[in-house]
Amino acid sequence: MSTRGSGLLALVLISFLTAGLGTSAPAHAVRRHYVPHRYAIRRRRLAGHPYVRSREAFVYDATVARVLYAKRPAGITPIASITKLMTTLVVAEAHQPLNQRLRITRSDWTPYSHLPIGIELTRAQLFHLALMSSENRAARTLCRDYPGGLRACVRAMNAKARALGMRHTHFVEPTGLSPADVSTPGDLAKLVLAAAHNPVIRRYSTSPGYTIRDGRWRLPYYPTDPLVRDHWWHIVVQKTGFTHWAGQCLVLDTYIDHHDVIMVLMHSWGKYTRTADARRVRSWLQARFARRHWPAVAARM
Repeated sequence: MSTRGSGLLALVLISFLTAGLGTSAPAHAVRRHYVPHRYAIRRRRLAGHPYVRSREAFVYDATVARVLYAKRPAGITPIASITKLMTTLVVAEAHQPLNQRLRITRSDWTPYSHLPIGIELTRAQLFHLALMSSENRAARTLCRDYPGGLRACVRAMNAKARALGMRHTHFVEPTGLSPADVSTPGDLAKLVLAAAHNPVIRRYSTSPGYTIRDGRWRLPYYPTDPLVRDHWWHIVVQKTGFTHWAGQCLVLDTYIDHHDVIMVLMHSWGKYTRTADARRVRSWLQARFARRHWPAVAARM
């Protein structure tokens, strides 16, 4: 074979070997071109924020007076039974006797209630049921027995909203069943802060359960928010709500790593979405506070 032919054969062999090496590259080089799942991409894109499925959300650190997260915070929306926080706040500030017995009358009838017409309960028991179990007739009875009656109570609710700076909030009745009871997540954070200063609301909104006894029968009630039974949470005030217009709602005041945190979660359509969102926000805050805490500790060492 000629020298020229030998050189040509060598070039062919080198090209073949080079191509073979290219197809047998190390595994780590192949993984470098892996296209991540779309949820992984979303997690990376939102790495600085919690994954919140609720349509509106607002997270406020009252300890340092700072908004930590907001999602459509100015959207005016029906608020369902979150209304009862304002109802009970206004009634509690009227300082009527808690041991006074009130009768549930036909004028107090509302749907989605288990309290029988004609039963007599103390004002304290009505507070308990309205806040813990979102009892509609309990809230309406409290408002109806307010000095001046039901209309005076609703007027006082709107006046209290203005006093708290809740500029986008309006109430037409005390239960939240009407879609005309509206507010924004930012406004509701102000309401939760105000409610947290009231001992009656703090006590009854975080109750783990209550049973009404009337003669021979018993009527058990349970909290609508499962987080109050979770020992990992330190909840000061909470309230849930649900209507077709408002979806599933949850507001709460809780302590996370010595920070007083207000959470407002609105329009959560899944049955467990609102509590799952609250848990995700809590985990996100714990990681956030830890990142700030350890550098400070290291600096003092």
